[in-house]
Amino acid sequence: MSPNFAFADLILLVPLAAIITYHDVRYRRIPNLFVLATLISGLLLNFYFGGLDGVLASVGGCALAFGLMLVLHVLGAMGAGDVKLFASIGAVVGAHLVVPTFLIVALTGGVLALVTMVRAGSVRQTLLGVLQIFCGLLPGWEMPRFAVPADRRHTIPYGVAITFGSLISLVVFRA
Repeated sequence: MSPNFAFADLILLVPLAAIITYHDVRYRRIPNLFVLATLISGLLLNFYFGGLDGVLASVGGCALAFGLMLVLHVLGAMGAGDVKLFASIGAVVGAHLVVPTFLIVALTGGVLALVTMVRAGSVRQTLLGVLQIFCGLLPGWEMPRFAVPADRRHTIPYGVAITFGSLISLVVFRA
């Protein structure tokens, strides 16, 4: 992999991380314009550095990333904006880095969740909810559906975890 490719990805994702962080923390929304710009930029970068094979890796990364996050969205753990954002980042990193990036994003999200849980003073309530989810995975048990809390202190702006986890992944796996 070309060092210029990794540098171009970082130049694309660093401003995206700043913009998404601002919008997701302030409004709890990820603007589609930024997601679409990331998707198109990812396709173009992969085409420039990898030709047709690069575009195929980009499209595959987008599809795989979309599928991974869609499962979480269906379970009620992720918003649609997070799904679209990770799919566009999948187009940037390519199919071969989607799973490692997903794992780094999950770890980053876990850290963010711990900080949010402690800051909001809802450690016990959150751990009971997690236990209910795990019980819902057992045969014969029903998966609980939780209402989105009105108090923003009890929600996680997961776009922050997605963008920063993706940056960490690029530095670790493409450097």
